[in-house]
Amino acid sequence: MADAAAERTATPEGGPPGGPPEVTVHRLWVPIGALLLAMLLAALDQTIVSTALPTIVSDLGGLDHLSWVVTAYMLASTAATPLWGKLGDMYGRKRFFQASIVIFLVGSALCGIAQNMGELIAFRALQGLGGGGLMVLSQAIVGDLVSPRDRGKYQGLFGAVFGVTSVLGPLLGGLFVDHLSWRWVFYINLPIGAVALVVIAAVLHTAEVKRRHKIDYLGTFLIASVATCLVLMTSLGGTTWAWGSWQVIGLGVLGVVLLVAFVAVERTAAEPVLPLRLFRSTTFSLVSVVSFVIGFAMFGALTYLPTFLQVVMQVSPTMSGIHMLPMVLGMLLTSIGSGQIVARTGHYRIFPILGTAITTVGLLLLSRLTEHTGTTEMSLYFLVFGLGLGLVMQVLVLIVQNSVGYEDLGVATAGATFFRSIGASFGVSIFGTIFAGGLKDKLADALAGQPLPPGFSPEAVSSDPRVISSLPAALQAGIYHAYAKSITEVFLYAVPVAVVAFVLSLFIREQKLRSTVTAPDLSESIGLNPVERSSLDEIARAMSVLSSRSARRDLFRRITAEAGLDLHPASSWLILQMHQHGYAEPAELAEKRVVPMKVIEEAAREVESRGLAVRNGLPLRLTESGAEAAQQLVAARRTQLSRLLGDYDEKQFDDLAVLLTRLSASLGHDQPDRTVEQPHPHSEGRSF
Repeated sequence: MADAAAERTATPEGGPPGGPPEVTVHRLWVPIGALLLAMLLAALDQTIVSTALPTIVSDLGGLDHLSWVVTAYMLASTAATPLWGKLGDMYGRKRFFQASIVIFLVGSALCGIAQNMGELIAFRALQGLGGGGLMVLSQAIVGDLVSPRDRGKYQGLFGAVFGVTSVLGPLLGGLFVDHLSWRWVFYINLPIGAVALVVIAAVLHTAEVKRRHKIDYLGTFLIASVATCLVLMTSLGGTTWAWGSWQVIGLGVLGVVLLVAFVAVERTAAEPVLPLRLFRSTTFSLVSVVSFVIGFAMFGALTYLPTFLQVVMQVSPTMSGIHMLPMVLGMLLTSIGSGQIVARTGHYRIFPILGTAITTVGLLLLSRLTEHTGTTEMSLYFLVFGLGLGLVMQVLVLIVQNSVGYEDLGVATAGATFFRSIGASFGVSIFGTIFAGGLKDKLADALAGQPLPPGFSPEAVSSDPRVISSLPAALQAGIYHAYAKSITEVFLYAVPVAVVAFVLSLFIREQKLRSTVTAPDLSESIGLNPVERSSLDEIARAMSVLSSRSARRDLFRRITAEAGLDLHPASSWLILQMHQHGYAEPAELAEKRVVPMKVIEEAAREVESRGLAVRNGLPLRLTESGAEAAQQLVAARRTQLSRLLGDYDEKQFDDLAVLLTRLSASLGHDQPDRTVEQPHPHSEGRSF
């Protein structure tokens, strides 16, 4: 999670440190498509398993360990993410990306053939190790392929994958269970991953810019161990072991000792996995706690609501995925909407307050679910809960990014998402403990004085919910009620935690929003894994908004005013075209860059009438006064870009200065990056 603030080597062409070097790929969409497939695997695995869990438990047994099918993956991927990122930086991303795909596919195959719950949990951890690499390296490779100006456009596609999979995951999981087998939830990864692996090997040939790091192996091991100890304690306490047992107490003590050791290591680590200086910021500390709670509530619900739907409401796995859609769609709607509103208005404090309040209400509503709740009422409860989560998730990342200096921008973003991931692990494990413990007691009460038919036992009823339908009707009602109460109590216990998040959100102070802080993509706001990007990567992604039509038009308007020229923005753009290439042919520009011919002709007439350019045959060339105007525009362009950085001082950070140089040059013309073929000739240029 540490910011990649290590030394970088500038490209020969003066690109930014870590900027895209020369790419030999002829069609950019081919490697991008393979990277998207790999990202699809990891993103889908976060949601597709949930609707299959009740069936998995029925087949393999071990309902009290259901949470570990999810938690094992979460912990492994969270711990592995920063390691994959740094190893890829140091030794080449392609080879480690291929390795992560192979590990993920091996883990998926083994999960598919698992014969008991212990095997499945172990193989899910292996799958999570690979999944962490898929997340971080697929997005990092985009930075090697694409220029800074276009980076946000392509990375936005990766964020969109999270939005799509959050909707499709539960549905696909249900379809596989209903029509094939729960094992296909894992087998489906194999053909998709094989295609991605072959394509990456065949077409991805980049001269990567490598960075030197001092990897905090000990810190990574310690923080993963702390999380594992505490998750084990909360998931096994009260079920496998009594809360006062030496095993549970021992896990708690060991977790505290390891935490103290972690703090000591991080104080001296060259590149700490979680820099302790971040906690000097009250805003970061508050946001970290709120992020933890949001992860806690979100993934706890995603894990146990399908069990409620399939066992208590007796719907099919596919229908349980459909019933979950109001929650997922509500979450996406408010997550995207709140991020856009904040980016446009600059005000964000109200959203975490509203979000945590509505999330609390949503949890209270979920705790009211019974086996008799109607579909409409249940969907409304799910929607309210999803709306609350979405209001918080994206805005929290924005708040953190706005509260730290440039040197901590990347690591603070990673830190906030790290706490969400850890919260998810705790949420699933604690929800599981409450559910398993409550179910045991409530089943005992429901079956008291009512003997089970021969061949049935309370253990069988709790480990395989499918047997309930074989019991006498008189027994079924009590058992379904026991399951309903056991699951919904989980949400009631989560309410105080959400209230704490609400109270803490009241103390978040609002600061003026930096222009370089834009709405994060969905991989940062709803993805499970911590984000592993450097500060420079975050700035490049934020400033890539300049490639949009409205932003470029506004920028050239401000550049023209800064230069003191009375010209239309399109005329300034045309002058910079001539300055960059020595001439400009309007018809050729209109054909290749898709700036409307009418706009180019008007700009050409203006620069000619002002004596700034003359025609030499068909092409336009700058006059002496035009060349002077071009120099003014070049200086103004750099000044305007510098202002976009706000208090991120380019004079203090060399990599920012080089990034501005590269962006400034690229904004002078709309020619495609000469190192890559653009995906479509009409993808840009509608700036005026």
